[in-house]
Amino acid sequence: MARLFGTDGVRGVANADLTAEMALGLSVAAAHVLAEAGTFEGHRPVAVVGRDPRASGEFLEAAVVAGLASAGVDVLRVGVLPTPAVAYLTGALGADLGVMLSASHNPMPDNGIKFFARGGHKLADELEDRIERVYREHASGEPWDRPTGAGVGRVKDYDEGFDKYVAHLIAVLPNRLDGLKVVVDGAHGAAARVSPEAFARAGAEVIPIATEPDGLNINDGCGSTHLQGLRTAVVEHGAQLGVAHDGDADRCLAVDAAGNEIDGDQILSVLALGMREAGTLRGNTVVATVMSNLGFKLAMEREGVELLQTAVGDRYVLEEMKRGGYSLGGEQSGHVIVLDHATTGDGTLTGLLLAARVAATGRPLAELAGVMERLPQVLINVPDVDKSRVGSSARVAAAVEEAERQLGETGRVLLRPSGTEPLVRVMVEAADLDQARTVAGRLADEVKSALG
Repeated sequence: MARLFGTDGVRGVANADLTAEMALGLSVAAAHVLAEAGTFEGHRPVAVVGRDPRASGEFLEAAVVAGLASAGVDVLRVGVLPTPAVAYLTGALGADLGVMLSASHNPMPDNGIKFFARGGHKLADELEDRIERVYREHASGEPWDRPTGAGVGRVKDYDEGFDKYVAHLIAVLPNRLDGLKVVVDGAHGAAARVSPEAFARAGAEVIPIATEPDGLNINDGCGSTHLQGLRTAVVEHGAQLGVAHDGDADRCLAVDAAGNEIDGDQILSVLALGMREAGTLRGNTVVATVMSNLGFKLAMEREGVELLQTAVGDRYVLEEMKRGGYSLGGEQSGHVIVLDHATTGDGTLTGLLLAARVAATGRPLAELAGVMERLPQVLINVPDVDKSRVGSSARVAAAVEEAERQLGETGRVLLRPSGTEPLVRVMVEAADLDQARTVAGRLADEVKSALG
């Protein structure tokens, strides 16, 4: 039986893969697992529940809230807020658990459920497995232990969450953004209100785009997966930089004044040197994944900053950061974790810190990001394949070996199954872009043929 939890919660097409019944059942199971330690005498467990603006989030939120309350958990419903806001509020309010309904950068028909433990931390595999085990036991017919009367959970809207989260973001900035003009692309998602408001309160002149969610337009030709609108707006308005979020705003990509993309590796480079200068880069170390561009690794070596690399996924970055006590980590995709101020990737915080570095130094973003040179990297998503066999197929292994032989010492190959979608990602890095494209194309064709 396939595991329900992927690399970032439970995700699928809403009302098909992810139904109201499943959302309710998982929430009851999560209440039993995550709130059980808080059910001592005199204490009522509390959950923070938020969502992105997807239309399906409305009925899924209702199911989650019903499930939690039926299990005796009081619910603080914060409405449409970013994933990192729900994580922050879970910790700040002393809640026993948090729940976020979002499918991040996925298309609108998808949705997902992410759980946070006390303190706003993502769940370890062991906790996810316990929730899934309890969910499956009761889905097969074993009755729940249900409270009655005054024992049922109470539900209230927590409208203060928006201002509390924005105030937190402003409070942790090292300096204000006065004099900067910034374009903010909200992806018609969870940060559509939060991010422009935070930048404005920090002193920037804000040009908002894609900040009118209607439940159907999230990530539609905008946000961190579609940067053209941001590029155009930055150039047209003469802004110093632009930032783009994904649907739940746990990631941030940027563009410089000329409209050139600044990816997660470059953002990490800029923040790492700024934090080292401020004495807040603990261990003089940055944590990233194996997907990071080779140019990032070379830049950190040249600057004397140690780079630790993990498996792909911000949860693995976070685990390594906690293990070693490090303060900065992230992914090329724009998940950046500043552990002194957030328990998970926070796209709005990342954008604010990047802009703060531009404001503090008076240097253009392009110059700051120029500390690293991106080597040509080609990423091809191969859909509709059996991603579970990518590590066991002899045919795929032979194709990878041949690709590595062609690249020699000047490049590398990485194949990995997506944690959230039915596809395999083929990444090829080389000193020459044409070679990277050729090798990646051949390898993607072989993956499709072998695993299709």
